[in-house]
Amino acid sequence: MNVQGVQHARNKILIIGDGKLAELVHDQLKESYSVVRQSMMPMDTSEFKLALILQDDWNPDLLHRTEEQTRQQGIAWITGYITQEEGVIGPLNRPGIPGCSQCAEYRLLNAGREREEILNSQLSLLLHGKIVRDKPLQDCEIRPMACFISEEADKYITGRSSGLEGRIYLLNMKTMEINTHRFLPDPTCTSCGQLPEDSPQLAVPVFGASQKAGSHSYRCIPEAELERDLLTTYFDERTGVLSQKMSIPASIFAEVAMRVPSPSGDEIVGGKSLSFKSSETVAALEGLERLCGTSPRGKKNVVFASYRELGEDAINPAEAGTYSQEQYSMPDFPYQPFDPDLPVPWVWGYSFSKQKPILVPEQLAYYSGTAGFVHEFSNGCALGGSLAEAIFHGILEIVERDSFLMTWYAQLPLPLLEPSANQDSMVQLMMERMRFVAGYDVFFYNSTMEHGIPSVWAVAKNRKQGGPNLLCSAGAHVDINRAIKSALFELAGAIPRFEAEYKIRQDEILDMFNDPYQVQYMEDHALLYCLPQTEERLSFLLENKGAKSSVAQFPPLTTYVDMVDELYALMEKLRKIGLDIIVVDQTSPEISVKGLHCVKVLIPGMLPMTFGYHLTRLEGLDRVLRVPAELGHTTKRLTREELNKHPHPFL
Repeated sequence: MNVQGVQHARNKILIIGDGKLAELVHDQLKESYSVVRQSMMPMDTSEFKLALILQDDWNPDLLHRTEEQTRQQGIAWITGYITQEEGVIGPLNRPGIPGCSQCAEYRLLNAGREREEILNSQLSLLLHGKIVRDKPLQDCEIRPMACFISEEADKYITGRSSGLEGRIYLLNMKTMEINTHRFLPDPTCTSCGQLPEDSPQLAVPVFGASQKAGSHSYRCIPEAELERDLLTTYFDERTGVLSQKMSIPASIFAEVAMRVPSPSGDEIVGGKSLSFKSSETVAALEGLERLCGTSPRGKKNVVFASYRELGEDAINPAEAGTYSQEQYSMPDFPYQPFDPDLPVPWVWGYSFSKQKPILVPEQLAYYSGTAGFVHEFSNGCALGGSLAEAIFHGILEIVERDSFLMTWYAQLPLPLLEPSANQDSMVQLMMERMRFVAGYDVFFYNSTMEHGIPSVWAVAKNRKQGGPNLLCSAGAHVDINRAIKSALFELAGAIPRFEAEYKIRQDEILDMFNDPYQVQYMEDHALLYCLPQTEERLSFLLENKGAKSSVAQFPPLTTYVDMVDELYALMEKLRKIGLDIIVVDQTSPEISVKGLHCVKVLIPGMLPMTFGYHLTRLEGLDRVLRVPAELGHTTKRLTREELNKHPHPFL
C-alpha cells in the first residue's frame, strides 16, 4: 500500500498493542507519519491526532478499558482485533459522538449468524485467558488487515472520508474475503449513550404536521419511501437491528419473516401483504416496534417509588386489570399482588383525559417478564411515521383485542357480516384465494363495541379433510374494510404454520382440551381450537341465527388530510364513553433517524390480551360485565361466574 502523508507533530499517530497486527501497521505508517507504539495508553495524548488500538488476541475487557482512556483523552481512535477466525476493523470512534466500538461489538454479537464465532472466542478467553487457535496466525494472514487499518488511518489524518464512519470491516482470516457492515449506535451503550432523563416535560405529546401520504392512507410516510430506505438503514446480516430475512414460500399471500436480535432472546417477526416487497417493509416496521417495546431505549428511568408515595401523579395499576386472588394464590404462580407500598420503577406517560403527564409502572409500559404483579404483552404498542399516527394505530390494536375478548368472555352472539354486501373487491379476491388455494371458508362477525369503532371477529373454517378445524383472528379500524383485510392477513399467515404444528402436537393439544392450564404459550390458544371437538365452545357465535349486518351499514368515512385530526376523531369516540387514553412514548434514537415514532397506549378498562390460561387478566375490569346488556346482547348485567371459563382462541 502506498500511504500518503506529511510527517508533522500534529499528525502523530499512537498505536496501542503488542502483537503482530500492531507491528505491521506501525511498519506501514512509520515512513509517512510520526508513529509511537506502546503497550498501554500514555497519560498525555495531546500530541496525537489518532490512536489505533490493535489486538491479535481479542480481549474485550482490556480493549474497553483502553478505549475509555482514549475517550477521556479526547482523541479519535480506530480499533482492530482478531477473534478465532475473523478480523474486525473499526469503527472510527470520535469522543462525544454516538456509535463506538462497543456499539459495534453489541450489534455484531447479537445480530450475526456467526455469533457462535464470537461466543467461542469468549469461551476461549474465559477458559484459557487467550484465544486458542488451531495454528498461530501468520504475517501473510494479518497483513491484509494491517493494510486496511493503515489506509483508514491515512484517510483520517489527511481529512478524507473514512469508510469506518458508522461501519466496520469484517475480514475472513482464511479466505481473505472482506465485507463492510453498517451499524447504528446502541442508545443504551454505557460508553457513548446520550439518553436524556425521563421527565414529565418529555411525556407531553407534541404533534407536528402529520399529513397523510395519500387521501386513502392512514400513514404519513409514503410506502415507496419506506420500501426504499427502511432495510438499507436497519437490515444487516451481521450488524443490523434486523437480520435474517426470509420469504415464506408456503404463505397464502406474500409473507416475509425477519429476526430481531436481542441479548434476552431473539424474536421472529413477520410481514404479510399482497407483495413480498411490501411485506419486507411491514416485517421491518414490526421488528422496530418490538425493539422499542422490549425495554426503555429512548430515556433513562429515574423514578423508583411506591404508588402510595406518588399519589395522584401515578395511575392506579388495578385499573389496567390484574389477576384474581385465587390466581395469585396458585402454587408456583410467578406474580405477586400489587403492593402500593413497594417501590417499583415508573415511566412518564401522558393522560389525554386528565391532560397532564402521569406515571405508569414500567411493567405496564414495556414487555414484562416473570416478576412483578402482571405479565404485560405488546398490547397497544404501535409504530408510525408521526407521533399521531403511532398513537392512532396503538388505539386500534387495543380496540381489536378488547372487542375479541369481550365477545369471548361474555359469549356474545354477534351478527354475521354478509360478504356479498362488501363493496371492496380486494376483500372478495382475498376470500376467494383463502377458499380455493388454502381450502378455508372465512366468516366475519361484527364485534363493534359500545364505542362504535368498527371491529370484526374472523373465523377460518377448514373445508378439507384433516388439519386444523378452526382458526380465529380479529381486526379493528375506522375503515371496516381495512379491519377485515387485517384479520384476513392474520389468518392467511397462520394457516401454514398451524397446519404443520397441528400434525406434530396432537397429544399435547388433547391434553390442553382436557386441562386448560396446559395452555401456556401464545400458539397454544389457537392450536386448542384446531381440534374439531372444541368447535362447540364457539357455538354462541357459529350457531347464531340472529340478525345479520353488512358493511354498508357502517357509517360513511370522514376524510381527513392529517393524522392528528384522524387521531382526535378516534379518541373522541372513547372519550364519550368515559375511557382515558394514556400514551408512553417508546421512541428510541434508532428509529428517530428515519422519522419514526413508537408508543405504548394504555386504555384502562379495556381488556388486555393475555396468553397462557393461568394469566387471564379480568380482575378490576367492569366493562365485560355491563356492556353486553348495553349492546342488547343480554337482558342484565353479567356476573363473573357467567363469564366464559375456557381459554380464548386468539391467534
